[in-house]
Amino acid sequence: MKDRRRLTFFHAPNSRSSGVLALLEELGAEYELRVLNLKAGEQRAPAYLAVNPMGKVPALLHGDSLVTEQVAVYVYLADLYPETGLAPAPNDPLRGPYLRWLAFYGSCFEPAVIDRSMKRDPAPAATSPYGDFDTMLRTLTDQLEHGPYLFGNRFTAADVLWGSALAWTTGFGLVPASPPIDRYVQAVQSRPAMMRARAKDAELAAAKA
Repeated sequence: MKDRRRLTFFHAPNSRSSGVLALLEELGAEYELRVLNLKAGEQRAPAYLAVNPMGKVPALLHGDSLVTEQVAVYVYLADLYPETGLAPAPNDPLRGPYLRWLAFYGSCFEPAVIDRSMKRDPAPAATSPYGDFDTMLRTLTDQLEHGPYLFGNRFTAADVLWGSALAWTTGFGLVPASPPIDRYVQAVQSRPAMMRARAKDAELAAAKA
Protein backbone atom coordinates (compact mmCIF):
# COMPACT_ATOMS: atom_id res chain seq x y z
CA MET A 1 0.00 0.00 0.00
CA LYS A 2 1.16 3.52 -0.75
CA ASP A 3 2.29 5.67 2.14
CA ARG A 4 -0.88 7.52 3.11
CA ARG A 5 1.17 10.35 4.57
CA ARG A 6 2.17 11.43 1.06
CA LEU A 7 -1.11 13.25 0.44
CA THR A 8 -1.12 16.77 -0.99
CA PHE A 9 -4.51 18.46 -1.07
CA PHE A 10 -5.13 21.47 -3.32
CA HIS A 11 -7.95 23.48 -1.81
CA ALA A 12 -9.75 26.80 -2.00
CA PRO A 13 -11.84 27.96 0.98
CA ASN A 14 -15.60 28.15 0.48
CA SER A 15 -15.55 26.12 -2.71
CA ARG A 16 -16.44 22.59 -3.78
CA SER A 17 -13.22 21.42 -2.19
CA SER A 18 -14.49 22.40 1.27
CA GLY A 19 -16.34 19.11 1.43
CA VAL A 20 -13.10 17.24 0.80
CA LEU A 21 -11.52 19.17 3.68
CA ALA A 22 -14.37 17.87 5.84
CA LEU A 23 -13.80 14.33 4.57
CA LEU A 24 -10.12 14.54 5.48
CA GLU A 25 -11.18 15.55 8.99
CA GLU A 26 -13.62 12.63 9.19
CA LEU A 27 -10.87 10.26 8.06
CA GLY A 28 -8.26 11.66 10.45
CA ALA A 29 -5.91 11.89 7.47
CA GLU A 30 -2.47 13.43 7.41
CA TYR A 31 -1.94 15.72 4.43
CA GLU A 32 -0.07 18.70 3.10
CA LEU A 33 -2.42 21.58 2.33
CA ARG A 34 -1.93 23.82 -0.71
CA VAL A 35 -4.37 26.71 -0.58
CA LEU A 36 -5.40 28.58 -3.73
CA ASN A 37 -6.93 32.05 -3.87
CA LEU A 38 -9.69 31.80 -6.47
CA LYS A 39 -10.41 35.54 -6.42
CA ALA A 40 -6.76 36.19 -7.33
CA GLY A 41 -6.99 33.64 -10.15
CA GLU A 42 -4.36 31.30 -8.72
CA GLN A 43 -6.28 28.32 -10.08
CA ARG A 44 -5.50 29.61 -13.61
CA ALA A 45 -1.81 30.22 -13.00
CA PRO A 46 0.65 27.97 -14.86
CA ALA A 47 1.85 26.37 -11.63
CA TYR A 48 -1.59 25.00 -10.83
CA LEU A 49 -2.58 24.25 -14.42
CA ALA A 50 0.42 21.92 -14.43
CA VAL A 51 -1.39 20.01 -11.66
CA ASN A 52 -4.91 20.23 -13.06
CA PRO A 53 -5.28 21.66 -16.58
CA MET A 54 -8.97 22.25 -15.86
CA GLY A 55 -8.04 24.83 -13.24
CA LYS A 56 -10.44 23.38 -10.70
CA VAL A 57 -10.32 22.28 -7.08
CA PRO A 58 -10.25 19.86 -5.40
CA ALA A 59 -7.16 18.06 -6.59
CA LEU A 60 -5.22 15.41 -4.74
CA LEU A 61 -1.69 14.14 -5.18
CA HIS A 62 -0.90 10.83 -3.54
CA GLY A 63 2.74 10.17 -4.26
CA ASP A 64 2.84 10.31 -8.05
CA SER A 65 -0.89 9.66 -8.50
CA LEU A 66 -3.06 12.64 -9.37
CA VAL A 67 -6.78 12.54 -8.60
CA THR A 68 -9.10 15.29 -9.80
CA GLU A 69 -12.89 15.57 -10.12
CA GLN A 70 -14.78 15.96 -6.91
CA VAL A 71 -16.49 12.57 -6.70
CA ALA A 72 -13.32 10.71 -7.71
CA VAL A 73 -11.47 12.38 -4.83
CA TYR A 74 -14.15 11.23 -2.37
CA VAL A 75 -14.03 7.65 -3.63
CA TYR A 76 -10.23 7.57 -3.59
CA LEU A 77 -9.82 8.99 -0.09
CA ALA A 78 -12.51 6.90 1.55
CA ASP A 79 -11.09 3.72 0.03
CA LEU A 80 -7.62 4.73 1.22
CA TYR A 81 -8.82 4.57 4.84
CA PRO A 82 -10.94 1.39 4.99
CA GLU A 83 -10.60 1.15 8.76
CA THR A 84 -12.84 4.23 9.16
CA GLY A 85 -15.80 2.47 7.57
CA LEU A 86 -16.65 5.54 5.49
CA ALA A 87 -16.53 3.48 2.30
CA PRO A 88 -18.47 0.21 2.17
CA ALA A 89 -16.15 -2.62 1.15
CA PRO A 90 -16.53 -4.19 -2.31
CA ASN A 91 -18.30 -7.21 -0.79
CA ASP A 92 -20.64 -5.05 1.32
CA PRO A 93 -24.23 -4.97 -0.04
CA LEU A 94 -24.16 -1.20 0.53
CA ARG A 95 -21.27 -0.71 -1.93
CA GLY A 96 -23.56 -0.47 -4.95
CA PRO A 97 -25.98 2.07 -3.44
CA TYR A 98 -23.02 4.05 -2.09
CA LEU A 99 -21.48 4.34 -5.55
CA ARG A 100 -24.88 5.10 -7.03
CA TRP A 101 -25.39 8.13 -4.82
CA LEU A 102 -21.88 9.42 -5.37
CA ALA A 103 -22.42 9.19 -9.13
CA PHE A 104 -25.93 10.70 -8.85
CA TYR A 105 -24.41 13.84 -7.39
CA GLY A 106 -22.18 14.54 -10.39
CA SER A 107 -24.38 13.16 -13.15
CA CYS A 108 -27.79 14.42 -12.04
CA PHE A 109 -27.78 16.83 -9.11
CA GLU A 110 -25.12 19.34 -10.18
CA PRO A 111 -26.24 19.62 -13.82
CA ALA A 112 -29.85 20.06 -12.72
CA VAL A 113 -28.99 22.72 -10.16
CA ILE A 114 -26.77 24.61 -12.60
CA ASP A 115 -29.41 24.56 -15.33
CA ARG A 116 -32.04 25.81 -12.86
CA SER A 117 -29.78 28.54 -11.46
CA MET A 118 -28.90 29.75 -14.99
CA LYS A 119 -32.63 29.80 -15.86
CA ARG A 120 -32.03 27.60 -18.88
CA ASP A 121 -34.99 26.09 -20.67
CA PRO A 122 -35.33 22.42 -19.72
CA ALA A 123 -33.82 20.06 -22.26
CA PRO A 124 -35.98 17.29 -23.69
CA ALA A 125 -36.04 14.46 -21.15
CA ALA A 126 -34.50 12.09 -23.69
CA THR A 127 -31.38 14.24 -24.00
CA SER A 128 -31.07 15.52 -20.41
CA PRO A 129 -28.61 13.67 -18.15
CA TYR A 130 -30.96 14.10 -15.20
CA GLY A 131 -34.39 13.98 -16.83
CA ASP A 132 -36.02 16.94 -15.11
CA PHE A 133 -35.27 18.94 -11.97
CA ASP A 134 -38.37 17.94 -10.02
CA THR A 135 -37.83 14.21 -10.58
CA MET A 136 -34.18 14.55 -9.61
CA LEU A 137 -35.07 16.37 -6.38
CA ARG A 138 -37.88 13.98 -5.50
CA THR A 139 -35.57 11.00 -6.00
CA LEU A 140 -33.07 12.59 -3.61
CA THR A 141 -35.57 13.62 -0.92
CA ASP A 142 -37.18 10.16 -1.00
CA GLN A 143 -33.75 8.70 -0.17
CA LEU A 144 -33.23 11.22 2.64
CA GLU A 145 -36.43 10.01 4.30
CA HIS A 146 -34.43 6.93 5.38
CA GLY A 147 -32.43 9.30 7.68
CA PRO A 148 -30.64 10.47 9.57
CA TYR A 149 -28.12 9.73 6.79
CA LEU A 150 -28.45 8.55 3.20
CA PHE A 151 -28.39 4.93 4.36
CA GLY A 152 -30.22 5.22 7.64
CA ASN A 153 -27.86 5.12 10.61
CA ARG A 154 -24.80 4.27 8.46
CA PHE A 155 -22.64 7.35 7.85
CA THR A 156 -20.40 7.24 4.77
CA ALA A 157 -18.24 9.53 2.65
CA ALA A 158 -21.30 10.06 0.47
CA ASP A 159 -22.89 11.92 3.37
CA VAL A 160 -19.95 14.31 3.56
CA LEU A 161 -20.46 15.11 -0.11
CA TRP A 162 -24.22 15.48 0.04
CA GLY A 163 -24.33 17.19 3.43
CA SER A 164 -21.85 19.80 2.23
CA ALA A 165 -23.55 20.31 -1.12
CA LEU A 166 -27.06 20.62 0.25
CA ALA A 167 -25.92 23.04 2.95
CA TRP A 168 -24.62 25.55 0.40
CA THR A 169 -27.23 24.99 -2.32
CA THR A 170 -30.13 25.50 0.09
CA GLY A 171 -28.26 28.35 1.76
CA PHE A 172 -28.06 30.19 -1.55
CA GLY A 173 -31.60 29.27 -2.56
CA LEU A 174 -30.47 27.07 -5.44
CA VAL A 175 -32.34 24.10 -3.99
CA PRO A 176 -35.63 24.57 -2.12
CA ALA A 177 -35.47 23.74 1.54
CA SER A 178 -37.72 20.97 2.83
CA PRO A 179 -38.04 19.03 6.10
CA PRO A 180 -36.08 15.98 4.81
CA ILE A 181 -33.27 18.18 3.47
CA ASP A 182 -33.17 20.37 6.58
CA ARG A 183 -33.02 17.36 8.91
CA TYR A 184 -30.30 15.77 6.82
CA VAL A 185 -28.12 18.87 6.60
CA GLN A 186 -28.40 19.36 10.36
CA ALA A 187 -27.43 15.74 11.04
CA VAL A 188 -24.34 15.95 8.85
CA GLN A 189 -23.23 19.46 9.67
CA SER A 190 -23.45 18.92 13.43
CA ARG A 191 -20.77 16.20 13.37
CA PRO A 192 -17.55 17.29 15.15
CA ALA A 193 -15.36 16.70 12.09
CA MET A 194 -17.65 18.82 9.93
CA MET A 195 -17.54 21.63 12.48
CA ARG A 196 -13.74 21.45 12.63
CA ALA A 197 -13.56 21.68 8.85
CA ARG A 198 -15.84 24.74 8.75
CA ALA A 199 -13.70 26.47 11.37
CA LYS A 200 -10.52 25.66 9.46
CA ASP A 201 -12.07 26.88 6.21
CA ALA A 202 -13.10 30.14 7.85
CA GLU A 203 -9.53 30.69 9.06
CA LEU A 204 -8.14 29.96 5.59
CA ALA A 205 -10.63 32.31 3.96
CA ALA A 206 -9.78 35.08 6.39
CA ALA A 207 -6.08 34.62 5.70
CA LYS A 208 -6.70 35.00 1.96
CA ALA A 209 -8.97 38.04 2.31
